Amino acid sequence: MSKDKNADAEETEGKGGKKKLMLILLVVVLAAAGAGYFFVFKGSGEAAAEAPVAGEVLALDPIAVNLAGGGYLKIGVTLQLTEEASAGGEGATGPDGSKATDLIISTFSQAQPADVNGARDALKQALKKKIIDAYDGDVMDIYYNEYVTQ
Repeated sequence: MSKDKNADAEETEGKGGKKKLMLILLVVVLAAAGAGYFFVFKGSGEAAAEAPVAGEVLALDPIAVNLAGGGYLKIGVTLQLTEEASAGGEGATGPDGSKATDLIISTFSQAQPADVNGARDALKQALKKKIIDAYDGDVMDIYYNEYVTQ
């Protein structure tokens, strides 16, 4: 009888091991199928729809801004417009640079000379975000033509 009990125990363990293996394989196959669907169908369509097409550029006149702690910054910026903003129709001139000029003055007039030199990249990124947000999708990037402090 002891042989029968051992045989039954081995048979039960063998079945339980096969069930666990099948369950693990099922989970792996479902995860792979979900990941494949996401990368093939979801990822490619959204990225292509969101990418704006570059249009004309709008060069703004350089501005001299008085800094909060003394000194000044002379800064020149060019706005990269989207194709939609550039093709406004007959007689349309596209966005003007007045919002960007105002944002440049307000951003840099509050800065200390040490910040303008030391944290220059952070200030530039903050200005870029403010300008892009202010133009509601008409501006896709900005370029710095001039950045001189004294």
